[in-house]
Amino acid sequence: MKTKDLTKMAIMAALVFLGTYFFKIPLINGYVHLGDCMIFISVLILGWQKGAVAGGTGAALADLLGGYMQWVIPTLFIKAIMAAIMGLITERLFPNSRFAWVIGAAVGGVFQIIGYTLVRVPLYGKAFAIAEVPMLTLQTVSGVVLAFVLTTILLQANAIRKLKEI
Repeated sequence: MKTKDLTKMAIMAALVFLGTYFFKIPLINGYVHLGDCMIFISVLILGWQKGAVAGGTGAALADLLGGYMQWVIPTLFIKAIMAAIMGLITERLFPNSRFAWVIGAAVGGVFQIIGYTLVRVPLYGKAFAIAEVPMLTLQTVSGVVLAFVLTTILLQANAIRKLKEI
């Protein structure tokens, strides 16, 4: 791996961390945040593999430093897999479609909702896990919508292409 690739991954992981850690609405057992938006943008800039690593790492670090220790490992894997799903759909299934990433983000978001719900069942019980689905859905939809807005701006400014080339 080249130094510039590692640097871009670290920068995107830091942006995921910032979006997750600082822009959040606390809940009883977690929080709703804007980090998913940055995960989706990470995949667009870095590709599915490096974007998945950056997304999972940044989100897990936010849980670690935010005091949500029980979520560090699940978050690392759930966010990385969500990013990988988005990236694979974007890069492999619909490589020539401009908005394939939105479909990928939505499918990855559904995986995230299912993944976190399944992790919550043994931790807090089935009823609580199901009761949290609307908040997870809100977080996911917020991430996709905000990513759509930011990506549209970045694409019009040709910034995503330039960031890929750096």
